[in-house]
Amino acid sequence: MALTVFSLFFFFFLSFTFHLPSCFSGQSSSMESVPDLQNTMYASIDGYPCVRLMNLSGTIGCSNPGRDKVVAPIVRFENVDRIAEPSAVLVSLDEFPTLFTRISDDSSFASKVGGVLVEPSTDFQKKLKGFSPDQKFPQAQFALYHNTSYEWNPIGSGIMWKSYNFPVFLLTESGSKTLQEFVTKNEDTKKSYTSNVAEFDLVMQTVKSGTHDSESCLKEETCLPLGGYSVWSSLPPINISSLQRSKPILLTVASMDSASFFRDKSLGADSPISGLIALLAAVDALSHLDGLGDLSKQLVFAVFTGEAWGYLGSRRFLVELDMHSDAVHGLNQTLIETVIEIGSVGKGLSQGVKNFFAHTKGDSSATNQTVAALKRAQESLISENIKIASASASNPGIPPSSLMSFLEKNPAISGVVLEDFDSVFVNKFYHSHLDDLSNVNSSAVVAAASLIARTLYMLASETEDVQNSTLAAINVNVSLVEQLLGCLLDCDPGLSCELVKKYISPMSTCPSHYVGVILDEPSSAPYAGYINDVPRFIWNFLADRTSIPRENNISDCQHGCNGRDEVCVKAETDGKGVCVLSTTRYVPAYSTRLKFESGVWNVLPPNSSDKMGVVDPVWTESNWNTIGMRVYTVQNAAYDRLVLFGGITLTVFAYLAIATARAFFNKAMKRD
Repeated sequence: MALTVFSLFFFFFLSFTFHLPSCFSGQSSSMESVPDLQNTMYASIDGYPCVRLMNLSGTIGCSNPGRDKVVAPIVRFENVDRIAEPSAVLVSLDEFPTLFTRISDDSSFASKVGGVLVEPSTDFQKKLKGFSPDQKFPQAQFALYHNTSYEWNPIGSGIMWKSYNFPVFLLTESGSKTLQEFVTKNEDTKKSYTSNVAEFDLVMQTVKSGTHDSESCLKEETCLPLGGYSVWSSLPPINISSLQRSKPILLTVASMDSASFFRDKSLGADSPISGLIALLAAVDALSHLDGLGDLSKQLVFAVFTGEAWGYLGSRRFLVELDMHSDAVHGLNQTLIETVIEIGSVGKGLSQGVKNFFAHTKGDSSATNQTVAALKRAQESLISENIKIASASASNPGIPPSSLMSFLEKNPAISGVVLEDFDSVFVNKFYHSHLDDLSNVNSSAVVAAASLIARTLYMLASETEDVQNSTLAAINVNVSLVEQLLGCLLDCDPGLSCELVKKYISPMSTCPSHYVGVILDEPSSAPYAGYINDVPRFIWNFLADRTSIPRENNISDCQHGCNGRDEVCVKAETDGKGVCVLSTTRYVPAYSTRLKFESGVWNVLPPNSSDKMGVVDPVWTESNWNTIGMRVYTVQNAAYDRLVLFGGITLTVFAYLAIATARAFFNKAMKRD
């Protein structure tokens, strides 16, 4: 009797457990090793992470909430109201702003978000009215005027400046495809007791160590300062050893870095890379002219990095000028007469007309001359259908720009910012990963480069009547602009394009214009391995385009270049390089509130004479070991408990059955 009961229960339990989901069905024959088993069980997903950043007052960005990986069931955004446990929310790009607005407004809902997976979308810019995670007045604390409530960026949500204690990834196209295939495959065999989960490895060292601001994390060495290297160059080269009186300087500047909610997806096509490309194209156009050394003024070009994070590049550049450091050797700050900044110019095309606006501060004669030269340049390009206008007088002042740093340092300096907007940004994807190649027009960039090149020549000539024939000889290379757009704003060809590989050996193919971190002691001659691809390319490009031929025929760099007037270009491509006469320098870019001493970064106290330094947030980025994400299928905890209960019950019944059977047999033996 007892054996019969035991047999029936054992048969029932075996039938029950055989319904456990098998991850290996139909695939066991192809598995020959542990990695094969892991590949069957887990699917790695490619994506761009939102990472943890610190400033002097706290944190922004994303991180796992603790020291461990986060594992959460995957739930689509439309189903989030039904979730009862922290879950990984799979959200489409158009619902992404709505999700984060709700997270910010509803703490109860935010507690149920274990992570976020953002699906990519092609041609999404055409469907969306706009998306900017930056503030409505970006970097308003550095403004030179009191009206900081003005909305240069009306569509800005400010979500990138908040702190999130859960991981967020923007899926790549391949990552999204892998995820969809995984979910589809498992839905075919999905049981009621299983679920698909995402495992996030976004553990930040600052979270593990409890260092939640820049000063503490720098002290504990769990973070590094945001920064890198800016580049400046003169055309023609400055003769440092000359005893002749130095010329007044016309300084033309642009930015090379952008920002985004997702660290490695910061393209910044219109803002600011279109301006960078226009500057490079203008330098190229001017470099083909003869007699530049006879001009009355010296042309100098600077490309700053770190401008999206407190104008790190321009502010540090001015500090280096004050210190007369090697990084700016040959430049005299007192000789800078006019600063012309090329801002966002990639969207200056409207109904066939290339529209640009000159933003100025004050009404000095030098500023008026610059605006007049821009308009004269426009007239010389009449066939190109270009229109230049002064920005509206109702604007509170100049828009967010590097020029703010120069005006803060010297309010009397003449300055103009060339932009593709008047009173509000026309770029609807400012500091968003959607500000990509599709968001700019190459003809607008060419037009801006043409305006700048001809304007600079007229200003440097210091003659009221530059011949039209002379201006007509200043032509921007359209194919160069197209090349630069493809190299700096796309993965195909990206940094593996012929133009970039002519100068450097890039470490990656897909460009990203996030500033990065400064890895070692700042230097005017930094180790190339500590400099990102884009600054290295810009340095080589400018050094080459602004150079003049050497007097002797020995040109390779194997035995070093002679004197401070020579630099070595293209050294990465063949290991030899070429020595050229060029005044091109790297300038460290990092917070003016930081000092590197004895291998450690220290935060300096605020200096009341440096107003921008007083409000400098001092941005740092957390260290981490690895960043990654994968998905797999797990059984629900309730089912696991049911199996455990069944096992315990089986054990109890087995024990009772054995005890009963033993008593039965003992009794039977006694009878015999």
